[in-house]
Amino acid sequence: MGTTAATSESVSAASTLRRWLRANARPISDTEANSTGPDLAPLTARLGSATVVGLGESTRFSRQTFGLRERVFRVLVEEYGYRALAVQDSARSGERLDAYARTGAGDPESVLAGAWRPTRTSEMAAALSWIRVFNQEHPDDPVRIFGVEPPRAEPSDYDVVLDYLRRHAPDRLAAIESHLTPIRSAHRVDEHVQRHQGIHPGRPFIDDARDARALFETLPATMEFDNALTHLQLIVDFHEKSVAGQGGFARDERPAADRVIEWQRSTGAKIAYWDGIGHTAARSLGAGPAETSEFHGTGSYLRAHFGAQYISVAIGFHHGDLGMAVAPEPRPDLIDATLGELDLPAYYVDLHKAAPDSVQQWLHSPAKLRTISGIYDPAEDATAHTPVRSLIDAFDVLVHIHETSPVHWLPEVSA
Repeated sequence: MGTTAATSESVSAASTLRRWLRANARPISDTEANSTGPDLAPLTARLGSATVVGLGESTRFSRQTFGLRERVFRVLVEEYGYRALAVQDSARSGERLDAYARTGAGDPESVLAGAWRPTRTSEMAAALSWIRVFNQEHPDDPVRIFGVEPPRAEPSDYDVVLDYLRRHAPDRLAAIESHLTPIRSAHRVDEHVQRHQGIHPGRPFIDDARDARALFETLPATMEFDNALTHLQLIVDFHEKSVAGQGGFARDERPAADRVIEWQRSTGAKIAYWDGIGHTAARSLGAGPAETSEFHGTGSYLRAHFGAQYISVAIGFHHGDLGMAVAPEPRPDLIDATLGELDLPAYYVDLHKAAPDSVQQWLHSPAKLRTISGIYDPAEDATAHTPVRSLIDAFDVLVHIHETSPVHWLPEVSA
């Protein structure tokens, strides 16, 4: 009898949740970045009142999730005075993106050539072009761009080290170059992705980086020695702090949050922060109530600092082609499966709308959201999710896109 009652109660709660979602879902008419219309007006009005908005994607391979995010960003810039874009990239790359946006130095494709690989898409190039045009039309009130990560190694750092060896220690060039050549490939395809794809040369890149540094440190000092060693140390740091070097994705992201906080403090600008949902979530991640082994993402620190003036938006999808894989329909235990029950191609729902008790319980309970990275394997779809201890504490707004298609990679990173 108890089992029957519990089942009946569960069915009733699910029915109530569906009714609440239908009543509060706001349809999105278009996910193309350059589209206009009143469909996003309530959402952008809500976000426009914030100081920082985290616009998080569940995958970086979807044209639709990127397009919708950019569409929201354009409205925030044009109608609500947002004047900074924070991206998951290094400060060095961010400076190049910002220089193009402010002055037109280079072009979108060339400045993205040294950017973090998932941003090297035609869609991102178009976003940069739009920001550049906006800044030309508003020279005294431009949109700025900055990377939230500290400066990190780039291919040019390897060139500095090798050039030094050619001029000052040619007899050691081959030995050190043998360590640097294989690991340089991580700037085109991340080391953990190489392992997933079966193209990794075998030896951990951090071992080669450290061996190169050890050999270099035995060289006689010259006036240029310290400069070259500084570039080599950047290379070592890059591989130590990579996903492969750390043995996983999770790390404390306080420095990234501090970068956003300091930018806002020094400029007074409203900031849109583009990243994955695990990074933009307003609460540390985990699967249950325990506070151990949790991931403190950038968004959790931004919520702690800005309070309700930090709004977290999760942009997810149900199924579709991502280019590198086709994602099947989500498992029933994922939020994406629940959201997909509504017969809408795209919509958003504000989680803070009035809701009955059973829905409130759902909102405050642990949840899993589909998350697909560069090492996604459809055969292991059960592992491709981000767990949160409370849906409404992690995200203020959910955006759901039913079917997705791939982003367009720039030529140098085309699969």
